[in-house]
Amino acid sequence: MQLSLRASPTLLVLCLFLILGNFLKAEARVRHYKWEVKYEYRSPDCYKKVVITINGKTPGPTIQAQEGDTVIVEVNNKLLTENLAIHWHGIRQIGTPWFDGTEGVTQCPILPGDTFVNKFVVDRPGTYLYHAHYGMQREAGLYGMIRVTSLEPEPFTYDLDRSIILNDWYHQSTYEQAAGLSSIPFQWVGEPQSLLINGKGRFNCSTTPSLKTGICNISNPECSPFVQTVIPGKTYRLRVASLTALSALSFQIEGHNMTVVEADGHYVEPFVVQNLFIYSGETYSVLVKADQDPSRNYWITSNVVSRNRTTPPGLAIFNYYPNHPKLSPPKAPPPPPAWDDVEPRLGQSLAIKAHKGYIEKPPTTSDRVIVLLNTQNTINGYRHWSVNNVSFTLPHTPYLIALKQNITDAFDQTPPPDGYDFVNYDIFSVANNSNATSSNGIYRLKFNTTVDVILQNANTMNKNNSETHPWHLHGHDFWVLGYGKGKFDVNNDTKNYNLVNPIMKNTVPVHPFGWTALRFRSDNPGVWAFHCHIESHFYMGMGVVFEEGIERVGKLPSSIMGCGKTKGFH
Repeated sequence: MQLSLRASPTLLVLCLFLILGNFLKAEARVRHYKWEVKYEYRSPDCYKKVVITINGKTPGPTIQAQEGDTVIVEVNNKLLTENLAIHWHGIRQIGTPWFDGTEGVTQCPILPGDTFVNKFVVDRPGTYLYHAHYGMQREAGLYGMIRVTSLEPEPFTYDLDRSIILNDWYHQSTYEQAAGLSSIPFQWVGEPQSLLINGKGRFNCSTTPSLKTGICNISNPECSPFVQTVIPGKTYRLRVASLTALSALSFQIEGHNMTVVEADGHYVEPFVVQNLFIYSGETYSVLVKADQDPSRNYWITSNVVSRNRTTPPGLAIFNYYPNHPKLSPPKAPPPPPAWDDVEPRLGQSLAIKAHKGYIEKPPTTSDRVIVLLNTQNTINGYRHWSVNNVSFTLPHTPYLIALKQNITDAFDQTPPPDGYDFVNYDIFSVANNSNATSSNGIYRLKFNTTVDVILQNANTMNKNNSETHPWHLHGHDFWVLGYGKGKFDVNNDTKNYNLVNPIMKNTVPVHPFGWTALRFRSDNPGVWAFHCHIESHFYMGMGVVFEEGIERVGKLPSSIMGCGKTKGFH
């Protein structure tokens, strides 16, 4: 007993230390951010225009957390004349479908002057994104990165962790673009004026000499090239993400190989590339060793692929310390791959497999197959993008609230078709598509079942033209079972599905005149958008919505209500 009494002060101190340590650890697991979103004049590519900033920055601040942490983001809408919504891209929102941030699907928009509090758990490590999901605000500059570190050792090693976010940039405002897309005659947005690397680009002001003095200024420090400084001999994890409004990109670091190790938050069986093809909404981690001649700097470049490029390359500097960061590399930037060569892009897609130590096997069969034909259409004289000849429109009352509150007249109760006329539709020709319609109907999925989605590409309304479409699924990751050329053959192509080590992703391309096959479990109660991540394409109707397990969704917060038929709801 006397020994116990002597030991008790030590034990007491130890217990207090453990309690305090656990308390501090628990406190550290809540990551709290306060954002003020407003319009400001900026010159990211030397051309001065109004952009959307978060706390004065575009791209916005990076959210940094550890897996399992709770993230709270208080968003104050200071846009004054415009609504707002922010989507947390790649965060599945398990148990919090109302914080997915998709206006018209999961919430009413944030009104000017209002503050909206988002609260969600980042349940997995990886590289994710956030961006506006109201109208076409994303391309006005409201975007950024989410980095979630792992509690467990990762299957690769590196010395330092850095981020690069890629974008394309228009000088027209989103209002001007939206007005053109919604006009008769149709006015396409055209190719972007610049490509940005971490929010910095360089527009050639001399190409538009009629501009007012001060509108375009290449000496503006805002548009000085982004510099990634590296220490010779060190290995860097570069988290590379794309949030382009239109462009598919090739990303290169002059003279350096990149080893792909992560895609959309999932570990990849490593493979080496010199060009990383990346589509809007995708994230990758690549390992790069600073093992070249340390006496000089090197170019980092981004280039448009899959479209006849007129936009000049995005340029940044891979700066070997202690060289001066503004020292230009001695050689010209490396030449980009041919814009219209699909084979290497398809090859990269096929090369992405799950890391052998982290394979999540997909179910061997599915309960439902939905084939989504990507087409262009004219409806009542207006140009649209459509899925199975149905152009998607958002309702005024968000689906999540309408379904949970049983407001049956808030949207079209007729679901869109599960397929198209497989036998007679020629994907290689300009189709008449005279039966095209618009609708806000949705797919109702049986809860906890396995769903296959086949994305089928086709010719646009221009001869011999088929575009690359990156499709993003909210609330889920899916297994990528395969890619193919031409028309999907339900009897034969399914035999070649990769059921052994398919990668899981949340965003995937469907290549020109090709198909992509996905599989996911409808196991996350809520209502989830699935759409082309090209800003103008989704605006023009290229998307669908899935509902699953709505009866399992908890009590909806009143903060997401107040629009459409939810006025007065609490």
